[in-house]
Amino acid sequence: MTTPTHRKVGRPRIQERPAGGLEPREEILAAAAELFTVRGYTATSTRTIAERTGLRQASLYHYFDGKEAILAELLEGTVRPSLEVARRLVSEAEAAPEARLWALCHSDAALLCGGPHNLGALYLLPEVRTDHFAVFHRIRAELKRCYAELLAATEPGAALDADGLALRADLLFGLTESVILIRRADPDRDQRALAAATADAALRVAGVPQRSLARLRREGQRLLAADG
Repeated sequence: MTTPTHRKVGRPRIQERPAGGLEPREEILAAAAELFTVRGYTATSTRTIAERTGLRQASLYHYFDGKEAILAELLEGTVRPSLEVARRLVSEAEAAPEARLWALCHSDAALLCGGPHNLGALYLLPEVRTDHFAVFHRIRAELKRCYAELLAATEPGAALDADGLALRADLLFGLTESVILIRRADPDRDQRALAAATADAALRVAGVPQRSLARLRREGQRLLAADG
């Protein structure tokens, strides 16, 4: 009896993937991240992405149903890890909320200004307003609610009314995401220093006095170190 052979779905590559390279889906995402941020989203076609990865264009559609799906997954990757950190910090009731807020701002800023490509710069694309990016917007909105929840638990935040709290949370969230613009203007800026400075500034915006900042920074750093 002849044992049937199983062929991979999709057409063969134009070029073979190097040994030890990324899987095709990750290759597509990596190529698209570079092309979208360097060449521009509108100027990049699925054919261009496929050519960059050595795939045939038809094979790319085995992994993604179009350019929007690729961008959506890339953008979700800029917020999903921060949301996981945020959920853990919200539930970490033993630590001071101010320290947890510092840790969240630092972790989020470090993610946004880390990595080889400034994907956060794609947030303002008109295409991102469409329903294709609903999951990204849902994750980002939940992340923002975690900011607000931690802020509300701080001593300055507890003194704010609902409107004041919402405004202050918007400012904190916007401050953290401002590292996207700083990175675009100065790609060589020290990322660790930028993340730490952003977290420090966030606590000051939250209303934390300067005299408490060093202690809360140390506690926030311990939280991040324990988180691994």
